[in-house]
Amino acid sequence: MPGKKPSAGQGYRIGQAADRSGVSAANIRYYESQGLLAPAARGENSYRLYSESDLHQLRFIRMCRAMDMSLDEVRTLLGLDLSRKADCAAACVALDAHLSHVHERLIELQALEAKLKSLRDCCDGTGPHCLLIEALHDRADAQPGDEEGRANAVTRHV
Repeated sequence: MPGKKPSAGQGYRIGQAADRSGVSAANIRYYESQGLLAPAARGENSYRLYSESDLHQLRFIRMCRAMDMSLDEVRTLLGLDLSRKADCAAACVALDAHLSHVHERLIELQALEAKLKSLRDCCDGTGPHCLLIEALHDRADAQPGDEEGRANAVTRHV
């Protein structure tokens, strides 16, 4: 949804656009550099100027990012026309792919939760020796990596 750019003296400067859109000035610049937002018009003073349409696009980007969509997914959605049937189908495909990613991430998070609960269950926090910290160190040493470094590992007294 390319926005009509304001003419010099009109529009919102980047700080105002950030306030009105909820997107930081740094992210606005980044989204411009990534092609998610058309380069801003420049006023006579060379300040970036943003239109209402730009603000809408920034809010759209922010909403998609809040739903954990990648920049490529956002770019895809921004390139679609809400009045074209083929684009509607493409939007559904994009969202289905994102839902699949979210489902995979939920499975990963559930596995992480189980590991964290297992760690937490190994120590009640009252003993003279912290089994939780010891378990973390043991798991760190069990990670794949430099075999020579592990052979020379220092014995820990936790």
